[in-house]
Amino acid sequence: MPSDAPLFRRLKTACAAEWAAYTEHAFVKGVADGTLPEACFRRYLAQDYLFLIHFARAYALAAYKGETLADIRQAATGLSAIIDVEMELHIKYCAGWGLGAAALESVPEAEETMAYTRYVLERGLAGDLLDLHVALAPCIVGYGEIGAALAADPRTKKDGNPYWAWIEMYASAEYQSIAAAGCSTLDALMVRRGGEGRLASLIATFRQATQLEAAFWQMGLKAQSRKPIVRP
Repeated sequence: MPSDAPLFRRLKTACAAEWAAYTEHAFVKGVADGTLPEACFRRYLAQDYLFLIHFARAYALAAYKGETLADIRQAATGLSAIIDVEMELHIKYCAGWGLGAAALESVPEAEETMAYTRYVLERGLAGDLLDLHVALAPCIVGYGEIGAALAADPRTKKDGNPYWAWIEMYASAEYQSIAAAGCSTLDALMVRRGGEGRLASLIATFRQATQLEAAFWQMGLKAQSRKPIVRP
């Protein structure tokens, strides 16, 4: 692939097997056809609440790592969007699944949640803003790709699918613009902070983050074989 190709495309191509395992995971397929056990989705939602908290920390770290006022403003905008808007929307959405705010606050953090969120923060602390955004890309851009693919797939069940609203959320024009902005940020940072000598390291980060995202789906599936830790 040419060196002037978008960075996200280069990363995804280099990690094609891991990307497929993530975006075509059994959890995702269960969401698409509506067969995912609801206990699995509830566990995912509860852990996603905790994930968002650490996601906010990552944006705060991005502000610290920023080298320009534009970098800091971008990070501050992302942080505000998470803590002032997205968290409230997530809490309301979870309430519709029988997960109240008190339950979300008390749920123990799963090992898979710890693994991915701490990995993102570690890459940001040890590296620079480019390392941090590459570690975040499987989540930010990946959810956009998954949502768009499921919404466009004629095999995806819409009527009577309890997860269709979730699919619509990530397929929406609003979220697609967020994913596109994430790709643009990667390209801009690659110009400023990158170079071909960094590509191998960035691919390694992207691969690990993608694998951890797949493990996050798998964490949800574990609810099939365990007693629920969250009750309405």
